Amino acid sequence: MKLRVSAVQYQLQTIRSFEEFAAQAEHYIRTADEFGTEFVLFPEFFTTQLMSIGDAEGNALTIEDLPDFTGQYEQLFVSLAAKYNMHLIGGTHVIRKEGKLYNTAHMFYPDGRIARQAKIHITPTEVTEWNMAAGDGLEVFDTYKGRIAMLTCYDIEFPEIVRMAKAKGADVIFCPSCTDDRHGFYRVRYTSHARAVENQIYVVLTGTVGHLPTVDFMRANYGQAAIITPNDVPFPPRGILAEGEINNDMIVTADLDLDLLYEVRERGSVTTWRDRRTDLYTDWE
Repeated sequence: MKLRVSAVQYQLQTIRSFEEFAAQAEHYIRTADEFGTEFVLFPEFFTTQLMSIGDAEGNALTIEDLPDFTGQYEQLFVSLAAKYNMHLIGGTHVIRKEGKLYNTAHMFYPDGRIARQAKIHITPTEVTEWNMAAGDGLEVFDTYKGRIAMLTCYDIEFPEIVRMAKAKGADVIFCPSCTDDRHGFYRVRYTSHARAVENQIYVVLTGTVGHLPTVDFMRANYGQAAIITPNDVPFPPRGILAEGEINNDMIVTADLDLDLLYEVRERGSVTTWRDRRTDLYTDWE
């Protein structure tokens, strides 16, 4: 079984209305549709672009204002998922729940359902500057093309949580990311490769590009999408099905062959999932 995925290198730029945001989002989805894509991944924090709209005095909105757009954001992506008959992983959007802010990944099903996964590991900047709260559980999500998980940026740097996702049956990890320099970018990129090798899974990764001059902590972005595989004979030697050009406005697309995953787990050059020494360390199954 195969699924076609596209990862969006979303170009952050100042906008004046929600309608501009909606038009830009649909542009990428329409482009992916031309390639017959079934799953589209947007980056972490891409809805911070809405903060650049500003208030009546021309000042940028704050992170506390961002959850006010949740209804419009969800309505937009529900309608686009239905219109294009796609699963849309709508990056992350900040929601407010019981007085706390959560950086939350959303997946919009073609039939109107919405799956949500709050970011589990929160960076120091998210805590000190944006007062973001951590999610308190991991879920995996069934689709007509298999089971997936959504782990956001910093989450991919923690091997335990990806082990748990694989133990729950996830074959694909969608990882929306947002990094402002090369150090952060390569932390996420290298650990995405490690997680794919350790768990014999696919990782679909993307990040924001461009800049928002008026929005605090979103003035600089360093991003590149990549569709990452285990490193074994049926796959490309570098473990990359497709990758974008760093910091360019674009999307990348590739087919994920789930049967190849099952094959390498049973008969690969290495069988890392099967060969775990669970007599020595925790078994997440």
